[in-house]
Amino acid sequence: LNMFQVAARRLATLGAPVAVAVGAYSYSQRDTPLAPTAFSKSDVALAPIAGSWRLPLVSPTVASCDAVDPEKFGKPEKEETRELSSKEAAALRMRKHNGGMKIFSGNGNMALASEIATSLGLNLGKATVGRFADGEVNVCIHENVRGKDVYVIQPTCPPVNENLMELLLMVSTLRRASARRITVVLPYYGYARQDRKMQARVPISAADVARLLEAMGIDRVVAVDLHCGQIQGFFGPRVPVDNLDGGIVGINYFGDKDLHNPVIVSPDAGGVYRAKKFKEGLASKFDLGSEIGLAMIIKQRARAGTVDSMDLVGDVSDADCIIVDDMIDTAGTLCKAADVLKAKGARRVFAFASHALLSGPGNDRIANSCMEECVVLNTIPTTPQRVQNEKLTELSVAGLLAQAVFNIHAKKSISALFK
Repeated sequence: LNMFQVAARRLATLGAPVAVAVGAYSYSQRDTPLAPTAFSKSDVALAPIAGSWRLPLVSPTVASCDAVDPEKFGKPEKEETRELSSKEAAALRMRKHNGGMKIFSGNGNMALASEIATSLGLNLGKATVGRFADGEVNVCIHENVRGKDVYVIQPTCPPVNENLMELLLMVSTLRRASARRITVVLPYYGYARQDRKMQARVPISAADVARLLEAMGIDRVVAVDLHCGQIQGFFGPRVPVDNLDGGIVGINYFGDKDLHNPVIVSPDAGGVYRAKKFKEGLASKFDLGSEIGLAMIIKQRARAGTVDSMDLVGDVSDADCIIVDDMIDTAGTLCKAADVLKAKGARRVFAFASHALLSGPGNDRIANSCMEECVVLNTIPTTPQRVQNEKLTELSVAGLLAQAVFNIHAKKSISALFK
């Protein structure tokens, strides 16, 4: 290569045209630097990289080089350098924000996924998630995801098995398409209530779902109000889980209400920690101090979905009560808890839950209950029946999830999202 440089310089000095063969070769730091104007810009692209001039990797071709003025030898033009710098800066800005991020969604909650993508200034990735004639799930990704940071937004809400299978196959497709990192955003985690063995010969389904997702090759999980915190431990140490607190959205909503002697109520013993966090957040953000009380209802279940008896621990007389829970299924427990609070002298009864399943008669029970208002998040897609329910208010969790996705992609802390 040194001999080639000497010959090219001599011929250029004599004013003779030079024909050179350019092969697939690149300079390293220890190679002799090549002057930037030894060849014309139209023939060979030379760009400064790490203090040396690097010849790009190109297919072998023949390039003719014009004669070079010895006085200008080695002096790059300022305009070309300035133009190159501006283009590089623009490319860096694009890569810094969202150049490497892709967002895809299944059929679980397309409206929420679109809202999250809009908040991030992106479009949803192009993908087909449908069914074959025999009912099998058909997944096809229509965009290049090689080396991308991919986020799949898919709650495993009813129909649970359909949405779960869509999620598993989407993750498998993206992994086989060489995505750099796959983060699953689960606004609602199906099978979460089967988190331990309450009797002999039953599965721990929450752990089994975690193992299925991990086997498909996910790198991270973002969830909203898991039914119990230990679900995070069902994933291995190589798959971190961020369990976002949906109560933050509810705190902002109830803080703007004119509450009289507010009391936060947990509908069962397992939800006391969640109710306590809601109470502390409401008191801290709206400077209510010790004005907010805390109560708990102890319930005895006859069987799954049926409550036998309820006892109240705490004072709710002449108080505006807010029942805080993670999900509402058939709403039987919630409505019965509201009746107990009213019987104990509560002034008004509100309810807040992150996930509104509202299975079976759940929507009608809320509409006919003694509650003033039931506030839920849009982690599960709404229905026309819910829209017509005047006592049901739906808040959006898209802002919280979009901020979490942005922070994870930008390698920033998400601790502030838990406060």
